[in-house]
Amino acid sequence: MEVRATTKYARMSPYKVGEVTRLIQGLSASNALEVLRAIPRKSARMIEKTLKSAIANATNNASLAADALTVKEAVANEGPRLKRWQPKARGSAGPIIKRTTHIQIVLTDGQ
Repeated sequence: MEVRATTKYARMSPYKVGEVTRLIQGLSASNALEVLRAIPRKSARMIEKTLKSAIANATNNASLAADALTVKEAVANEGPRLKRWQPKARGSAGPIIKRTTHIQIVLTDGQ
């Protein structure tokens, strides 16, 4: 059975989050938590929070054992961009694009 959790509109670039999500795909849920705790990045904290939510969804909603779960899929999709402007030289303006990310984690019990 598959259980999923999603964090939407996380204020970080999808590229930065995607580097960390690729590390935990295919691992057991407990091993993935240990790997995320060892990574000193802000994106690892956001992914860890989403993974804990997916584990809680599996245990409470689907009555699955937490030690039997594996990370089937961990994806960082691009969300909407915030477009801002910064003053530049000689009266011009330069664009600033603030990216957001949708983090999705899918857990399975192997059946």
